[in-house]
Amino acid sequence: MVPRYARPAMTAIWEPEARYRIWFEIEAHATEKLGELGVVPPSGAKALWDWWATNPTIDVAAIDAIEAVTKHDVIAFLDWVAQQVGPEARFMHQGMTSSDVLDTTLAVQLARASDLLLADLDGLLDAIKRRAFEHKYTPTIGRSHGIHAEPTTFGKKLAEAYAEFSRCKVRLQNARAEIATCAISGAVGTFANIDPSVEEYVAEKLGLTAEPVSTQVIPRDRHAMFFATLGVIASSIERLAVEIRHLQRTEVLEAEEYFSPGQKGSSAMPHKRNPVLTENLTGLARMVRSAVTPALENVALWHERDISHSSVERFIGPDATITLDFALARLTSVVDKLVVYPERMQKNLDKMGGLVHSQRVLLALTQAGLERDASYRLVQRNAMKVWESDGQLSLMELLKADPEVAAVLTAEQIEEKFNLDYHFKAIDTIFDRVFGT
Repeated sequence: MVPRYARPAMTAIWEPEARYRIWFEIEAHATEKLGELGVVPPSGAKALWDWWATNPTIDVAAIDAIEAVTKHDVIAFLDWVAQQVGPEARFMHQGMTSSDVLDTTLAVQLARASDLLLADLDGLLDAIKRRAFEHKYTPTIGRSHGIHAEPTTFGKKLAEAYAEFSRCKVRLQNARAEIATCAISGAVGTFANIDPSVEEYVAEKLGLTAEPVSTQVIPRDRHAMFFATLGVIASSIERLAVEIRHLQRTEVLEAEEYFSPGQKGSSAMPHKRNPVLTENLTGLARMVRSAVTPALENVALWHERDISHSSVERFIGPDATITLDFALARLTSVVDKLVVYPERMQKNLDKMGGLVHSQRVLLALTQAGLERDASYRLVQRNAMKVWESDGQLSLMELLKADPEVAAVLTAEQIEEKFNLDYHFKAIDTIFDRVFGT
């Protein structure tokens, strides 16, 4: 975790003290249920909860010192709690194994992280929707292969992003549900030394579902899907960020990141206004995606368990969620403050002498009776003259002057094919589909 790219609420989920508090709750709830079952005295859970009610400080350094001797983090924690609570603490961890605590805790942390990320997505969706409606009919050029294609609107571009992040939200909701499972099944997951009802009780208390069958760990295909989902969200962030970066290029300059008073773009060139935020988002997306492959490789553990996944998850759990949380917040701010230049969009639309309307003329010729290949050649030979003139010539005027075209289409029919509004007749339908309004 790099503090520069971290926000407090998400970082707090992964702090050692927060982790130990979840550990305690798991142990105390399990002990409470064991007391109800008569496996341990009810006084065990009472002693734990009475101590907890004093709102004790978790002494992370003291636990670390014990772990330095035991070389086992869960044992170190249990020993430290026993020092605080006294003899009744011996009833903790009855029939449990370390993975019961560690895996269930990770599930709680990832579920809580998901809730913050889902709130981030809601904020981003709100910003995109507002800007999409603001520019619903703002004409701009659509590009394929980076080359002018046909007219579109800037609002439609943003509607595309809204639909994509809506899918991201659904995927994350599903990933959260899949990751939020509790395993309190003991060594090799057989419940030999602990009743399954303990698992169900702890799961209910922590807002999780009971893992249907665990080995000695929660199956890591769940985690692989979770981090893969984060990777997809990161890629969607990058997609919109790259679009904005392209639009801010000097030769395009149809939109740009907000440049605040006093901001400086270059240490050497005072004129620079660089797309630093969206470039940063591209880099952050790479970091989030870097967690996906290790998560996939964690799926194949030896037999009922090994701990090859453990060190990996200590990295990717905090790093991926903290980074994605920051990236979503940054993208929301970029979209919210994005400076849009409709006049430049129109200027770029007009730049190539009407070439963007070539398909409409092609279709009109075919509908007037010409074969498609002949129609294509007629339009293309005129279009290439415009292209080679760098837009100084007019496709409309060349077509009117072409006797083979004029033999099929009147001047008025040709002019009608250059009507910009024609391309926007389905924008309402698209918005209805995307936004439901």
